[in-house]
Amino acid sequence: MLSAITGTINRILSDAVRLQVGPFEYEVLVPELIVRQLQGNTGQQITLHTSHYLEGTPMQGRLIPRLIGFLNEAEREFFELFCSVEGVGVRKALKAMCRPVPEIADAIQRGDKRTLEEFPGIGRASAEKIINALRNKVTKFALMRKGAEAPTEEPSEPDIWDLAYEALRSVGHTAEEARQMLERAKQTGRRFENPEEVLLAIYAQKT
Repeated sequence: MLSAITGTINRILSDAVRLQVGPFEYEVLVPELIVRQLQGNTGQQITLHTSHYLEGTPMQGRLIPRLIGFLNEAEREFFELFCSVEGVGVRKALKAMCRPVPEIADAIQRGDKRTLEEFPGIGRASAEKIINALRNKVTKFALMRKGAEAPTEEPSEPDIWDLAYEALRSVGHTAEEARQMLERAKQTGRRFENPEEVLLAIYAQKT
């Protein structure tokens, strides 16, 4: 089984990264959190820790192998644990992982259904199942140091971009629009100290 893949980022999609590995291009599904963290890194080399699953309907004889990638082994381990909950599954788990693993694990450990219900695809029933199944299994993930998720940024940087992303969504921009705006801001090469500076730069580009 392929446990990791290293290649050059050709393109970042809304739910996947396309990596050039020798003469081959691989599409690796990733959570939204990782999509945001990798914005602006096109052309750079990266290693993703991978998991596999088959997508499709066995009865129809059409099964498509998919690669799922994470920035470290802890994220992959948490994802596989998350998928083990009845009714969650791969696609729902990928959508739900829109925040850093320690935050999700902390909400599970505290039995915080309200926070879990805010994640895409997770309703009240799913939140209860996740808490009941994983509450005593996520302690080490909840204790992970904040900032360990980011592969190439300084520890505070992902927080700035995450907060800017949430601010853009809160004023009506779609997820895709927000990601594109953040990508353009990163391409300026400026160093931003807080999300407010990011937003000012974004809207200055539009005037």
